[in-house]
Amino acid sequence: MKKLALVTSVILAGLLGPTVTPVAAQDATEDAADGAIRPVAGSIAWSPCPDTDPNLGNLLKGLECGSIQVPLDYGHPDGKKISLALTRAKHTVADADYKGVVLLNRGQWPGGIGRDLPTRYAKGTSGLAQDVGGAYDWIGFDPRGVGASEPSVVCDTDYVDPGYAKPDPVPSSPAAEQALVERARAYAKSCGDIYGDELKHLGTKDAARDLDRMRIALGQDKITYFGTDWGTYLGSVYASMYPNRVRRMVLDSVVSPSGVWYQDNLDKNVTTEQNAKIFFAWVAKYDAVYHLGTTEAEVEANYYKGEDALRRLPVDGKIGPAEWADVFEPVVYRSWTWTSRAKVLSDWVVQGDPASLRATFTVPGWPHQNRQAANNADQCRDASWPRDWSTWHADYSRQYAAGNHFLTWTNAWYSAPCAFWPVAAKTPPKVGDKSVDVLLVQPEFDTAHGVKGAYETHKLFPNSRLILEKGGHNVGAALSANNDTCLNTYVGDFLRDGTRPASQDGVDATCQAPADPVPAA
Repeated sequence: MKKLALVTSVILAGLLGPTVTPVAAQDATEDAADGAIRPVAGSIAWSPCPDTDPNLGNLLKGLECGSIQVPLDYGHPDGKKISLALTRAKHTVADADYKGVVLLNRGQWPGGIGRDLPTRYAKGTSGLAQDVGGAYDWIGFDPRGVGASEPSVVCDTDYVDPGYAKPDPVPSSPAAEQALVERARAYAKSCGDIYGDELKHLGTKDAARDLDRMRIALGQDKITYFGTDWGTYLGSVYASMYPNRVRRMVLDSVVSPSGVWYQDNLDKNVTTEQNAKIFFAWVAKYDAVYHLGTTEAEVEANYYKGEDALRRLPVDGKIGPAEWADVFEPVVYRSWTWTSRAKVLSDWVVQGDPASLRATFTVPGWPHQNRQAANNADQCRDASWPRDWSTWHADYSRQYAAGNHFLTWTNAWYSAPCAFWPVAAKTPPKVGDKSVDVLLVQPEFDTAHGVKGAYETHKLFPNSRLILEKGGHNVGAALSANNDTCLNTYVGDFLRDGTRPASQDGVDATCQAPADPVPAA
């Protein structure tokens, strides 16, 4: 998107964020004399979350819920407002040991909900030391356009779920590819028809401005932030726009700022293939359990044999090759899914039994519909995408011909609406700052980002420290189901008192990832 030419006062308002009112200024939480942090009320009207939430069921039980109003268009801050939904788990330590707030974002590209997150950190179920978990107010939120925030964007639902097996993502002919292109074009048009004005203001830079509005509403002079996946880009942009408003920042599984978003997606196709082969090799190691082959190549052949069977005859008319790819997509992002997906593969290919495939496949309703629309809305707006489909065709055909088969065309159709997006792209913001205290956590085999983003961001923030998890497969490696105690200790120490590894050339510290899962006999 090209930045519009604005008058000077509006440009300053957009770049510097909202003017702090006298009330918010009085809510500053750091005492100038001793640097101590004081709990304050802020301006959010918190109330207990319902035991059963319309979006998240009982996952918000025990948290407090609230919302804030922010400008739809920060160029016109007194104009139309939208609502952002937040949750809070309050600190449990004495006020003298209070350390402020941590804003949390799980990523899953821009469309990930986040109101459930505070529970796991506050209660210590994430592997975070209890003295750290109890010292903060943990704040979850749904970004603009997502989840319980309003508006929550959903476009033509047929693109995600037509009610039957979706078209094969790997085009078998030019006509088949053109049909998929027209589906993407129609989806983009539906988004414009429904959210024409809102689409102009869904993007990472506006989401970063929202973070600063949250800071003000929470009564904080500075925030601590923990972001994963897209949340690392959001954090990087926020730290670049508001470096003096960051106390500490943890970025886990780091986006490459220079690649947003077309190049990053092409890079992801290569790392996806790498990690699919790691999964196939793991399955081969347990041939006595799964009977799918003793080599990576044999298992891979059986994977595509199972897909081909669905290409000929989808299960129940609903599970075809596109749904097969959706079922197995998690294996390149989360190693703890390997045992369940290997069973699906074995049951279907070896026994011809679709029961576990049926049980694992989920009809993509909520939040999938919202995630697709919000991801496209943010990424298509963040930076320019090729508008000529011939560029996409050349790039994705080249990658597929080079052997990147696992999700290359699936990924293409997920992002393809950006080729036809109804609003223009912006110029990505400049990322980097010399002063911000950043801790970067990077699994070695991160499908979504590789290691490129972590190294790049490490240079852009010279005061950062980078911890590499050797052998790590899981996006979001720290304080997760991965249970890497080494990473958890580094992150916990940083959140406790700012302790970080000493600066080294390149990587500043390493952790060895936990062992891969072992299937039951």
